[in-house]
Amino acid sequence: MASSALTRFFIIFTLLPIITHSIPFVLFHGIADGCTKKGILVNQKKSIKTLTFALCVEKIGNGVMDSWFMPFAKQTEIACEKVKNMSELSEGYNIVGLSQGNMVGRGVLEFCDGAPPVKNYISLAGPHAGEAAIPLCGSSFICILVDDLMELAVYSDVVQEHLAPSNYMRVPTDLDAYKEGCKFLPKLNNEFEKNATYKERFSSLQNLVLIMGDKDSVLVPKETSWFGYFPDGAYEPILPAQKTRLYIEDWIGLRTLDEAGRVKFVNVTGGHLEITDDDMKRYIVPYLVDEEAEAPQNPILSKSDSDATSFLSRKLCGQQDLQLNINILHRL
Repeated sequence: MASSALTRFFIIFTLLPIITHSIPFVLFHGIADGCTKKGILVNQKKSIKTLTFALCVEKIGNGVMDSWFMPFAKQTEIACEKVKNMSELSEGYNIVGLSQGNMVGRGVLEFCDGAPPVKNYISLAGPHAGEAAIPLCGSSFICILVDDLMELAVYSDVVQEHLAPSNYMRVPTDLDAYKEGCKFLPKLNNEFEKNATYKERFSSLQNLVLIMGDKDSVLVPKETSWFGYFPDGAYEPILPAQKTRLYIEDWIGLRTLDEAGRVKFVNVTGGHLEITDDDMKRYIVPYLVDEEAEAPQNPILSKSDSDATSFLSRKLCGQQDLQLNINILHRL
């Protein structure tokens, strides 16, 4: 699923003729995913005035393994150096984050000293406010058991240093341990020790596009895609972003961006990382063009059941389809 989504992103973003004045964009993939081949680059002219430059940033060696076992501080450090060394990005670029790839993308945006400016940030299913359950697990007995064990040790040094998803686990009923032991999310969200530079960089975005799947069962709660989350000390009710302390106290500048009309809360039909080609064209592609392009109006929209059915009939499945599309990509 994740690899198929990643491949479709590159195909759509490099073949669409509407990107007539695009600037570079960098894609950060999600957990258990990779760039398929190290450092996928697309440099494709569609016309004299059209140039699309796309980069999928891998960490070191094995993107699948690194996404599980490399702590996010290290992932961000490596991605930061790669971004700074890309001459094509020197005048600024956009970021597209898939799932937990948003942790790396935002880390680069907020922490990377000397990096080129990020213009637009597009997030699909990002655990921005945290995750209250183990990603990619479920409701079976074994998952419940693992959840319980993780809750007991998730903030220990050994887990934090060797299991990447633990770096953004935020158990709402164990916030003291979270504050003491979580190694990445508190810093990313400027939660306890405030850093004006992180807030300044985040709030400098021209647009922040937050896309949530209405049937996402991987993110708990799914509203974390919009910076919504559980209240401190309880698992209910789920607070919208605007009711959270992160927003009200403006820890990272989300409220500043929203009040300036630069945050787009987009709701699409589908599960985790499921998005139709039409929705990609509607909600993502317009933000990958330069400043002269007009963004879509009224972006908070839900898609109908017929669109979801159409998507299920068209989505990529299996290694054969994935390889076919990768071959198409490399022939450009």
